[in-house]
Amino acid sequence: MSSRSFYLLLLVASCALAQNATQPGKFHVEHPTLLNLGFEWPISGDVNRNATVAVKFRKVGDAAWRDALPLVRIGGENVYRRRENLDYTVPQGFAGSILNLQPGTEYECNFVMTDPDGVTGQATHTVKVKTRIEPQPYAGGRTLHVYPPDYFGPRQEPSFTGILDAYYGAGLGDWSVVWERRAKPGDTLLLHAGLYRPERLDYVDPMMAPFDGSMSLTLKGTAEKPITIKAAGDGEVVLDGDNNHRLFDVMASAHHIFEGLTFRNTDVAIFAGQKEVIGAVGLTVKNCRFENIGFGVWTEFGGSSDFYIADNLFLGRDDRFRLIGWGGRQRQPGGNTWKEPLYKSHRMVSYYAIKVYGQGHVIAHNSIAYFHDAIGISTYGTPPTDPDHRASSIDIYNNDMHMFNDDFVETDGGVHNVRVFNNRGTNSAMGGYSSQPVFGGPVYFIRNTLYHSPNGVAFKFSAKPAGLFVYHNTIIGEHNASDTSSNVHYRNNLFLGRDTPDKGIMRVGNSTDINTSDYNGYRLNKGVKEQYGWLMPAKGQKIYEAKPGDWKSFATLAEFQAATGQETHSREVDYDIFEKLTPPDPSKIHAVYHAMDINLKLKPGSKAVDAGIAIPGVNDGFIGKAPDLGAHEVGAPPLRYGPRWLTWQPFYR
Repeated sequence: MSSRSFYLLLLVASCALAQNATQPGKFHVEHPTLLNLGFEWPISGDVNRNATVAVKFRKVGDAAWRDALPLVRIGGENVYRRRENLDYTVPQGFAGSILNLQPGTEYECNFVMTDPDGVTGQATHTVKVKTRIEPQPYAGGRTLHVYPPDYFGPRQEPSFTGILDAYYGAGLGDWSVVWERRAKPGDTLLLHAGLYRPERLDYVDPMMAPFDGSMSLTLKGTAEKPITIKAAGDGEVVLDGDNNHRLFDVMASAHHIFEGLTFRNTDVAIFAGQKEVIGAVGLTVKNCRFENIGFGVWTEFGGSSDFYIADNLFLGRDDRFRLIGWGGRQRQPGGNTWKEPLYKSHRMVSYYAIKVYGQGHVIAHNSIAYFHDAIGISTYGTPPTDPDHRASSIDIYNNDMHMFNDDFVETDGGVHNVRVFNNRGTNSAMGGYSSQPVFGGPVYFIRNTLYHSPNGVAFKFSAKPAGLFVYHNTIIGEHNASDTSSNVHYRNNLFLGRDTPDKGIMRVGNSTDINTSDYNGYRLNKGVKEQYGWLMPAKGQKIYEAKPGDWKSFATLAEFQAATGQETHSREVDYDIFEKLTPPDPSKIHAVYHAMDINLKLKPGSKAVDAGIAIPGVNDGFIGKAPDLGAHEVGAPPLRYGPRWLTWQPFYR
């Protein structure tokens, strides 16, 4: 070999080594929630994707460290939907969560990056982060007593007629926008019992909301001194929109609490942010009722942050007695021609109960029924580059969801560290839990349940989502995805078929070679030849536009295991793993089932018990030799769904 050739070879090797080495970027701590912490760490290099980040944590003051899930290696995944001109490539880096923490607690979190090819720059970070607590009214502020317009009895002082009188000192008619006596941070507007309904077609409306009946709240509280609007406790407080479009507009506000109120008869109860305009910060809505509404709480603004929406009851306007999917004419791909639906469409009289974008939101312990969708992250499109203005660090948990034309939970615009866990879903016409798409992840689906989704799409992974982790879910139905996704991992789940004709139990399309599935339980559909469908690229290959012939189908789990190397520790199960469970009838697609009648608890000693794998931060403290499959661990305390004040079942016959 000539010296020139030798030096060229050395140069090539040196360049390859430089590309494979990892250069860490700026470490980012996302907005904390009550129970979880999220982190992002951008990088360059690591072309061969063999860098890792180990994570451990401890309460400040504790001596012992605990292991958490490692950060997820993301980057290079192509997320797109051509007809909406969406085309996004996930930036190189790591992201991930430390799960199942305690509220109001400071933690020391340690991150160590390693790469066999070397790390250039700061490879270790140790940060202290405190989880949030449930927002509370400020105890030292003023109490402003608010009464409805038709109240003429004795009053506690200082007293006001209607919310805007106390909030702004607003006048009547044209003077309703003269705000010379504003509420202060820390004030509590204590609403006494009665009906608060704007007479919006009255020029001198006593609620100070003429013409549209909408109340705009723009003041700024603080985290320590929020502005609170709550029921006084002397009877029900009803905020009635009189069938107007928008009852409250809070999209310029900061740190407001709505508590113990009833919202009804409006298209949008609380509007909290418009895309690329402005949004709310620190909005809390708790222990409230929403009735006959089209939308409960809604923000589209990337800078909206730190919402706490918990322990509420949302009742939409959709059909209570039959499950109906959505339809309507849809545009054909690649043109402007339209096709009619294959089934009759419904009129969308209620959209979402809760829809958010931004960081740090907590949506927990709500009961929701009769909407198009229950809970969603705005589909939004290409995420903002500012990490504080994109959908990350969002918790959706312990919600009870009943009767939807589309899905239970949509993470469709999520970017990093979206946690969907401990939710119960019963009756969804089109799908259950959706990522359409997710822009890198991770998004965690943990211990959720699904019963009766006639479309056979338990997890709607569409528009090429990336970074999905599906752990410990109990699905009574099939999981059949027609699109491909990247960096998706299934562990400890149960998928039980309903004997749906011509439909297998599982069909998964993978865009990259790093998707995995194992330690799951499957109940096959009788009389179906192709039970498992799998699209898996060869090592290093990416398939984003898969052809029908690329899919491989298998009749048994053993065939699937042998051909793909996946599901090595998985098993086939039947309904005898449960204490007592009857599956939904696949021929009755419009039927309505009730969670009270459904028992998803495992039978001790069944094939699903002790059949899972330990996952740090997810199933710590499991009972027995190994974690159980599905959402419910035998011997563990039962999960509590819906509002913690609710002592009766709102969705039963």
